[in-house]
Amino acid sequence: MVDCGMSFADTHLPGVDLIFPDPVFIEDEQEDLVGLVLTHGHEDHIGAVPYLWERFRCPVYATPFTAELVEDKLKEAGLFDQVELHIVDALETLELGPFKVRYVPLAHSIAEGHGLAIETSKGTIFHTGDWKLDDRPLIGPACPSPVLSELGDKGVLALVGDSTNVFNASESGSEAAVRESLKELVAGMKNRVVITTFASNVARLETIGEVAKSTGRRLVLLGRSMERVYKAAKATGYLTDFPPLVDEEDADYLPKDEILIACTGCQGEPRAAIARIARDDHKNLQLSPGDNVVFSSKIIPGNEIVLGQLFNQLAIKHINVVTEKDAFIHVSGHPGRAELKRMYEWTKPFAVIPVHGEARHLQRHAAYARELGIKHTIVPKNGDIIEISKKGLKLVDEAPVGRLALDGNTIVSVADEAIADRRRAAVNGFVTVSVVFDRDGTLAAEPLIAILGLPKQDDDVFYDGMLDAIEDGLERMAKPSRLSDTMVEDVIRIAVRRFCRREVGKNPGVASLINRRGELEFRK
Repeated sequence: MVDCGMSFADTHLPGVDLIFPDPVFIEDEQEDLVGLVLTHGHEDHIGAVPYLWERFRCPVYATPFTAELVEDKLKEAGLFDQVELHIVDALETLELGPFKVRYVPLAHSIAEGHGLAIETSKGTIFHTGDWKLDDRPLIGPACPSPVLSELGDKGVLALVGDSTNVFNASESGSEAAVRESLKELVAGMKNRVVITTFASNVARLETIGEVAKSTGRRLVLLGRSMERVYKAAKATGYLTDFPPLVDEEDADYLPKDEILIACTGCQGEPRAAIARIARDDHKNLQLSPGDNVVFSSKIIPGNEIVLGQLFNQLAIKHINVVTEKDAFIHVSGHPGRAELKRMYEWTKPFAVIPVHGEARHLQRHAAYARELGIKHTIVPKNGDIIEISKKGLKLVDEAPVGRLALDGNTIVSVADEAIADRRRAAVNGFVTVSVVFDRDGTLAAEPLIAILGLPKQDDDVFYDGMLDAIEDGLERMAKPSRLSDTMVEDVIRIAVRRFCRREVGKNPGVASLINRRGELEFRK
């Protein structure tokens, strides 16, 4: 198995932070699972390991920096002593059951990005992982790598490749160029400067350190993930010439022109450092008019609204906001078509399977591969089982797939009833009705109603109208029917929803508390 990542929930899943793939297919094949091989340390490639590993219980393989990040997660989850975590050197070949797996160093927006050359009895599969070309990567080896040509000379049966940036015709650019541009930008700024970026980008973090030194500013790191990556980088031999850090508690006391802050939250995450600063909710740092916030990152599609709100929060405080649209302050970690073309020229794959992207990215990648003369391509969807042979690619079956959600500290299906209830409550409000019956089914007291999230919820006329609707529905029931909790629940739900649709245009969730003979039961 290659990688085990997570994504972040959207507003469709209220109260949920993290989303994982449902690994039921892998669980069913557990006795044949010889290892989990991690290409690099981004959350969408390693983030689910501490949550799902107990379903696999297989050895885990990673290079030193990635292993350091995974180790920290496993310790936090109380699993470190259980997981067989192997640290692998770049270009080392692993013998995993019937496979030989070789780590191929590639450039990416994190230290130690790798592709995987997976040698099988039928041929070699090259899984690119996330990658780009960068002959001046600042951290890690230059890419292109001579290993890519070696793979092509020996023969690549199929390339499983990154599609994220396929709509960009040109190359993504070098981290070295971003460093020079950021130095020039910050040198011309007055007052405080905050640079927010992807915490995992060790090269960008090193660049921020160089910017601090070249502009005579002292450096502060804000954000838990930023500190975790800094610690992992130092532990594995990176950031050796990094400037000394200032504690965040002291940052607000330094002269404004002498401080540079690197922080998390470049995608508008509400609990990240820059969002809390913008809300005046950070315990140690407040920004003032004339300060500067540089978003050294890409605006990821889907985050435009959240980031726009964050930009406006800062602008209202008269803080200067600089994004990738204003200055050259970011390069992507994924290949454009020019880089894909060179990769195919080196590796000469017989077939191509696009991955890492949305449906339109995969379709464009497959079409581009055909334009380059590669006859055998397929556009996969989640769950597809693809046979790879010297005849080409063939869809032979489908595996069960789905998504899981971390709801509090419990992993559930994204279709879990509790999440659906919260979604309904968030959109349409919620009504709880308490009723008490005598043993013969007679209503023993006036029902009690608790209303949440509805217009007019504090209006006595609205409350009384809903109460009348409930009582009318119950009174029209035959007494024997009132002895059935299920029938009572249905009547209450229908009465409340009909009333609310008519009065306020909402269709709320409804829960019933039914008390019989002193026994209280909760019905939903």
